Amino acid sequence: MSNAIFPIAPPVNEPVRPYAPGSAEKKSLKKRLDEMASETIEIPLIIGGKEVRTGDLGKAVCPHDHGHVLATYHQAGAAEVDAAAAAAKAAWHDWSETSWEDRAAVLLRAADLLAGPWRDTLNASTMLNQSKTVFQAEIDAACEMVDFFRFNPYFMRTLYTDQPLWSPAGTWNRVEYRALEGFVFAVSPFNFTSIGGNLPGAPALMGNTVLWKPASTSVLSNYYIMKLFQAAGLPDGVINFLPGKASKVGDPALANPGFAGIHFTGSTPVFQSMWKTIGDNIAAYRSYPRIVGETGGKNFVFAHPSADAETYAVALLRGAFEYQGQKCSAASRAYVPKSLWPKVKERLIDDVKAIKMGTPLDFRHFMAAVIDENSFDRILGYIKHAKDSKDAKILAGGKGDKKKGYFVEPTVVQTTDPHFKLLKEEIFGPVLTVYVYDDADMEATLDLVDTASPYALTGAIFAEDRQVIHHLSKRLRHSAGNFYINDKPTGAVVGQQPFGGARASGTNDKAGSMANLLRWTSQRAMKESFVPPRDFRYPFMEEK
Repeated sequence: MSNAIFPIAPPVNEPVRPYAPGSAEKKSLKKRLDEMASETIEIPLIIGGKEVRTGDLGKAVCPHDHGHVLATYHQAGAAEVDAAAAAAKAAWHDWSETSWEDRAAVLLRAADLLAGPWRDTLNASTMLNQSKTVFQAEIDAACEMVDFFRFNPYFMRTLYTDQPLWSPAGTWNRVEYRALEGFVFAVSPFNFTSIGGNLPGAPALMGNTVLWKPASTSVLSNYYIMKLFQAAGLPDGVINFLPGKASKVGDPALANPGFAGIHFTGSTPVFQSMWKTIGDNIAAYRSYPRIVGETGGKNFVFAHPSADAETYAVALLRGAFEYQGQKCSAASRAYVPKSLWPKVKERLIDDVKAIKMGTPLDFRHFMAAVIDENSFDRILGYIKHAKDSKDAKILAGGKGDKKKGYFVEPTVVQTTDPHFKLLKEEIFGPVLTVYVYDDADMEATLDLVDTASPYALTGAIFAEDRQVIHHLSKRLRHSAGNFYINDKPTGAVVGQQPFGGARASGTNDKAGSMANLLRWTSQRAMKESFVPPRDFRYPFMEEK
């Protein structure tokens, strides 16, 4: 391991650009949006650095204008997965033996390219293909991904300095951090472009080779991430880009003897199915695979009677409706004391009615469209369930329109049933369900917060009393992997709040941290004796 100098201080988070009216950054992004909206590109697979076209095509469209085709993309099948596994195997030896400095240099260069000349392209592709507003795209496709690419090399170097505590005289003890033997299968979601960069990027940084299946609804931005990796100097075959249908890519990848681990973000049922498949195939693998996943959430925002009604209402709105509620961390269920509810309700409903929704190309809009028709239909199904139930009422929103784009109104539901369906199941859309509890029933309500849902991803509490904050934090200790006090449950920042949850929400391996990188290494403990013994006899064997 090299002893080259590395900065002692951690990197600084990439500043979020405001895109103010008349600013140069806004003009530049608008120009790139116009360019990309006016073209229809063809996206190939990338296997071993080569473009592969299968002829099995899918379409990348604008969710806010689903008749607008941005790209056609080729889809992988079993033959292409096998070819990618072979390419990953061919690249593995040289890449796994590459110095940490050279591996880090690829991500650090990618970070600077993204922060500069590639920023508009990644932001524009995310706005167009994933229907993110300019602010949501900026904090994701630009800033968070830059942070992943800068902080992970720092974490890697820090991890490598974790060595045995001491070596007795005449010996040298050390630990080597090796790549896994085989490829890592990275499966990324549509909702965060930055996750598309991190899921293949983090294992590759640690010397692994990767087969990457992007979500079919975010192929455009993820393709540009792949091109960014190549522009940053990533060797051929280290990351192989395999868009396609889940079963046609996932099944052969998990069946391959070279499969060494999965880095996954997506739904809980899909992750559980993959885990079962891995278990069924366990005897066929060269090594026991690493299984790392971040899955669903049913995230709570609990208010104590001492909470500030105004800040609580703002947190509910931003937490529930930014990016149309399609964040795995989005606020989905709120527990409000009866004494606080009138003020919270008034402010929340007034603010929801003031939300502007439409195309993300109009920078005045707070919300845009949900990702596709399946999501639209599923979300409207939950809203219909609330409309049809005697235990619930719609306080705001409740409508959708998919004629041109998949638009669902920001919807607030109030229920009197603490076990109501919308308080338990993940919706992944702009629907917030509120349960109003009697102030005297706080402890029982905390039990509901902890047990109503199988998930434990994010959660938030609001209170002004310090002793109450301590009590609530303790009572809800295992209910969320990312826990917020007097803040919304979204917006984790690399280097500040490592992200991940437990229970049905995943393995809690904390993306954007040293803990995650540790999962992509295989340690070798080494002992070297400088003066080895020349006689097998020990002192206790000597005669008196």
